[in-house]
Amino acid sequence: MKKITISGSAKLQDKINNWRDYFKKLEYEILDYPKPIDSKYFMELYPEIHRKYFENISNSDILFIMNEDKNGFEGYIGAETYAELAYAVIQNLNYGKNIDVVLLKMPSNKIQCYDEIKLWLELGWIKLYKE
Repeated sequence: MKKITISGSAKLQDKINNWRDYFKKLEYEILDYPKPIDSKYFMELYPEIHRKYFENISNSDILFIMNEDKNGFEGYIGAETYAELAYAVIQNLNYGKNIDVVLLKMPSNKIQCYDEIKLWLELGWIKLYKE
């Protein structure tokens, strides 16, 4: 069974739930996905949640970048998602991991990390999702 971690904006819970259901139907083991954190406990909980999330990326066969449209940007990738994507690429390059890094779609050229995403696609370090 393939292990997958889903990355993307925690504010898009409906989309996250749809992708979780989709990958469950394909019999993937979902190691982690973005979850909202109660703002009252954010500073207390975030460090451990963050550490565990990156550990799950390391243990995944696939990191699926759920870069749905958000805030008027097509293929939105925020700073946190970009950090997770870069972490998986580094795991592959520096530590011999074989994590497939898959983006749902090409981001808008207005997204801050657009040039890196384009380069990494050209280098074959990441790929676009194909059903």
